[in-house]
Amino acid sequence: MARFLFVVLPVASHLNAPLAIGQALQAAGHEVAWCGPRTDLRPLIGPDATLYPTGKRYFRLDGETGMASVRSLWEGHVLPVNRFIRDAVDRAVAEHRPDVVVVDQYALAGALAAHRHGVPWATFCVGALELTPPDLPGFTDYVRAQLARVWAMTDVPVDDAIDLRFSPYLVLGLTGTALTGATPLPARCVLTGPALGHRPDAPAFDWAAWDPTRRHLLVTVGTMAEHLARDFYRRMMAATAALADRVQVVVTASPDVLPDPPAHVLAAPRVPVLELMPRLDAVVSHGGLGTVTEALAHGVPVVVAPIRHDHPAVARQVTDAGAGIEVAFASATPADLTAALTAVLDDPGYRERARRVGESFAAAGGAAAAARHLAALAARPIDHCPSGTATLA
Repeated sequence: MARFLFVVLPVASHLNAPLAIGQALQAAGHEVAWCGPRTDLRPLIGPDATLYPTGKRYFRLDGETGMASVRSLWEGHVLPVNRFIRDAVDRAVAEHRPDVVVVDQYALAGALAAHRHGVPWATFCVGALELTPPDLPGFTDYVRAQLARVWAMTDVPVDDAIDLRFSPYLVLGLTGTALTGATPLPARCVLTGPALGHRPDAPAFDWAAWDPTRRHLLVTVGTMAEHLARDFYRRMMAATAALADRVQVVVTASPDVLPDPPAHVLAAPRVPVLELMPRLDAVVSHGGLGTVTEALAHGVPVVVAPIRHDHPAVARQVTDAGAGIEVAFASATPADLTAALTAVLDDPGYRERARRVGESFAAAGGAAAAARHLAALAARPIDHCPSGTATLA
């Protein structure tokens, strides 16, 4: 059996997939250790799992869109967090001596540490921004410049053949061709569909308030954009008021963002998403790949209101697949939103196409398939070049 070390980032949407993959590896008899913030990981992995803590660096919320949001992502979060975790991750790889390091696409310090110690690594992509790049002027050159800054954080000689976002050994894309279509993907990339597993931190839900006589809609903008959603939620409440006699709405929102939800709305800061999905008739999402693929994996159509980063690309993928409708996050009127909701709820074609996307995800294999690919990587012989760079034999 093989030894794996997961290097993760302290963002809820980036933890669910590696947790599921780690569970699948453990179920197959492999040893799994973790490197990341203790406060985020310990409740998820349990008291007995091996954990190499990095500490936690908090990120600054912002309201940028387009290319400005990409710059904010890299300069406000990716670069600082990798500088912060660099030494801890390097020590973890040296101490644990894994067969494979499994790295969040933005935990670039993990890729550097694996490369430095001659250990193969795999990248997992929980978003689509880098995997299927947006059509933003200057995106490629800008990201290339930021990667150079990451190399400069260490004494590891720059290897121009390596893009730290994508392992040269294995890239796990947690989506499927039903969404990506013919978009070119990185070398050694396999699409497994979403990695879904047990979530020990899933919150309780007020099932007593659930009305089985009405259809159900989940509205969420994820964990990193709620501060932008107050007006969108206000318009969504107005839009769903027209449907209140037949639709009950679940909204993930804190009381300061949605202080007085109407009677047809159940609001909570967090909900057990995977428990809700089989009971839902539609989802309204900002276009985060995790939420969208979770919905489609359950055959639930999606209304996508993209905000930034990869959200516009995901929205286009959903509409191209015929599994949902795109609306404007900033400017859609209540009437626009009501029309979109009515369409996905009442036109069975959306649910049928969402079901077909979900079937393709199931065929791709999810967390179990990702675990098999990682186990195969761990079993392959590695040649170590004189420079110290490890390559597959």
